[in-house]
Amino acid sequence: MIKIILLIDCTSEFDRKLLRGMMKYSKENGPWLFFRTPSAYQFEGGREEWVAQWAKEWKADAIIGRWDESKLDLLSNLDIPIVLQNTRSRSDIYSNLTGEYIRTGQMAAEYFRKKFFTSFAFFGIKDVIWSTEKGRGFREEVMKENSLYSQFEEEAKTVYERQKLTDWLKSLPKGTALFCCDDAHALTITETCKMAGINVPEDIAVLGVDGDDLLCEISDPTISSIQLEVEHGGYETCRLLHQQILNKNRQPFNVFISPSEIKERNSTRAFNISDPHIMTIVKYIDENYRYDISMEDIFQLIPLSRRSVEMHFKKAIGMTIYQYLLKIRIEHFAYLIKTTDKPLIDLAYEAGFSDFANVNRTFRKFKGCTPQEYRKKGL
Repeated sequence: MIKIILLIDCTSEFDRKLLRGMMKYSKENGPWLFFRTPSAYQFEGGREEWVAQWAKEWKADAIIGRWDESKLDLLSNLDIPIVLQNTRSRSDIYSNLTGEYIRTGQMAAEYFRKKFFTSFAFFGIKDVIWSTEKGRGFREEVMKENSLYSQFEEEAKTVYERQKLTDWLKSLPKGTALFCCDDAHALTITETCKMAGINVPEDIAVLGVDGDDLLCEISDPTISSIQLEVEHGGYETCRLLHQQILNKNRQPFNVFISPSEIKERNSTRAFNISDPHIMTIVKYIDENYRYDISMEDIFQLIPLSRRSVEMHFKKAIGMTIYQYLLKIRIEHFAYLIKTTDKPLIDLAYEAGFSDFANVNRTFRKFKGCTPQEYRKKGL
């Protein structure tokens, strides 16, 4: 029987998903025995010292979880695989259970860009790798177009000052896209905005990370969140750890938890468009692109000439109405390709394309490859 010490907090949805992935692997490849150390437990002499001693006495096969980085020397006396959940930095000595944090920040920026925001902000924690790298990816992506940018970072393990946060939120331009390092921080923002009379999403659109449905749904308005492949990360961690144990191999590995999609709720259901006519068209396309809508259907929405509507739309959005409709359909088609195994022709119709014969050409124009190549490469 393989015996694992888990130093993982079960209070967050992220950690519970991680544990579900680990339990799945252990059930398929067990028997495994897990010993979870309660985070609130008061250990005589210190938590890490106690765990290091217990690992020897219990003859543990491995340790997974968070570890005080100032006490890594305690692990050097244990001849077992170690997988660290990163806080301050990634280890060069032990295996890392980490994430594609920069890519997550980039995804947030790309999402807001599609909604035509030009002012951006980030709320996170100083000197914590999973927060700072998300902020970095977000900032670098939005600044490619010299956008307005602001950030507010609290000190780790301290209680943020509500008034300072409120003052910062009030200083942001109306129509700001705010990305938070996790869903808990996003909930803090929506609560603070409500108390300060700041409208979400009209004044500030809020996006979190982790896919914590409870935190996102308890908020008013409900919070949009980047979903992560956490269960897969937990499963993959145990799979690689199992290989180390069986082969008595101590070569460290890295498991990067990837962002998968954005679950949109009310906190981001807004577009930063000042022209009400253009806003009407964009919202109509966003809500109906899956259906067989025509240009005539769209032009009937606006009490202006067709030429005037086209000119105003292209000036505001940077492309024609038809190009925008194609772009939205292609983005949804690409998402379906990545997340389902259905035949491509079925997915094309689901994304709103009625003529599959021309889809390859259109897809290549927007994505630089065919749908088949997109699926094969896992882009």
